[in-house]
Amino acid sequence: MNVRAIVLFFFLLSLCRLQAQPPAVFVVIGDISVTGNEKTKSSLILRELFIQSGDSLLVPELASELEYNRLQLMNTGLFLQVELNIGDWDVEARRLDIQVKVVEAWYIYPIPIFELADRNFNTWWKDFDHSLRRINYGLRFYHNNLTGRRDVLKGVAQFGFTNKYEMVYRLPFIDKKQQWGLSFGISYARNKEINYLTLEDHQQFFRSSDHVLLRQFRVGASATLRRKRQVTHTWELNHRRNRIEETVQRDLNPDYFLDGLQQIYSSFSYEFTADTRDIRPYPLHGGFLQLRAQKDGLGSWEDVNALNVSALFKKYLLFSRRWSIELIGAGRLALIREAQPFANSQALGYGIHYIRGYEFYVIDGLDYMYGKTSLRIQLLDRAVFFGDLVPFPKLKKIPYRLYLALNNDMGFANNPFYSAGNPLANNLLWGYGLGLDLVVLYNKVFRLEFSRNRLGGKWRIFTLGSSALE
Repeated sequence: MNVRAIVLFFFLLSLCRLQAQPPAVFVVIGDISVTGNEKTKSSLILRELFIQSGDSLLVPELASELEYNRLQLMNTGLFLQVELNIGDWDVEARRLDIQVKVVEAWYIYPIPIFELADRNFNTWWKDFDHSLRRINYGLRFYHNNLTGRRDVLKGVAQFGFTNKYEMVYRLPFIDKKQQWGLSFGISYARNKEINYLTLEDHQQFFRSSDHVLLRQFRVGASATLRRKRQVTHTWELNHRRNRIEETVQRDLNPDYFLDGLQQIYSSFSYEFTADTRDIRPYPLHGGFLQLRAQKDGLGSWEDVNALNVSALFKKYLLFSRRWSIELIGAGRLALIREAQPFANSQALGYGIHYIRGYEFYVIDGLDYMYGKTSLRIQLLDRAVFFGDLVPFPKLKKIPYRLYLALNNDMGFANNPFYSAGNPLANNLLWGYGLGLDLVVLYNKVFRLEFSRNRLGGKWRIFTLGSSALE
């Protein structure tokens, strides 16, 4: 058989395969109607959808596309329930309409404040003998949909360990294309107890019954650009004025602000965020990427001079209905390699940046990096029906899911200036353990974790909680 015959044979074989495959069937999206929204603007709901009138979709992928768009509307945090149904379907014209039905959540939340001032429950219970003096109390007020455009108004009046007053307003869209948004905020806080030093990787505190040791004032504004639904650009400008009592610098830590009793500086940051997670409070599929650059001190006359770049990456893989894995990596690099004030040298152990098993510790430094993995197994997927026992229709049915998580974390913090007396700095950190994650409704996540670190010792219980639309 010559070469020409071989080529002809394979050409005919591929042609037969193409003819054996059924032709792709498309359908065109017609009208998209929205019902059930009493407060939320229909235009905002349509803006969050990934399908628009006139789009063409493959019929076999129609169900998965509708479910993906349903989750995107749930991710706004505005709704308790969302349904996307097919309306009229003209088979001959290959055209169908979509009906969006929503049940709105409560948007006004006056929430009493009764919380720990410490980083977590375990630190408060063990290191501070569960002292009630370390409790914050007061009131937070949220309106998560003030004008029906997903704009948020937040007010805080807090007393106790930290006196804090705050007001924030965030408007996601200010233009007709719904791409540009603005945010404004102002806050003031004061403390009679201050974390003046880190020793043996534990925070050291000093309390005064007569004097306010730390005052903090911040005013800021930000602008956001969201041309694509999953990508956001944020520019933020803040001005800060902090002041300490003379006792802090003279007797406790002369490097708290490096020089002087006050710290005045402005900061500017840019942040890029790409978010493809299916369910943001507790994702099972998709990813999240956040890149950030921040300059603290915009002039030579200001009291801080720092330039940091940071990254946060999350990936979620769903293997089956019950099995999934979470992968997280994060890091920060200081581009200005000089000593920063002690108050500005936080690395691991603060906020979301921690290694499981090291909840009792803080690791200060210029730079840090860590990786976290969780293998998650769904144990329960059920709902509680209250019926007539609950007078509120939106709360008659409470769905919940329970997961078992197998956790493994590793991290490192580089501390070239304040590592003396802190052995965890500049060393590998490793923690592992088990967790139980309870997801209630759609966006309430509660965790109970049993963790251990490479320092040995007993297994310890750490309770963590979040109400987690980011």
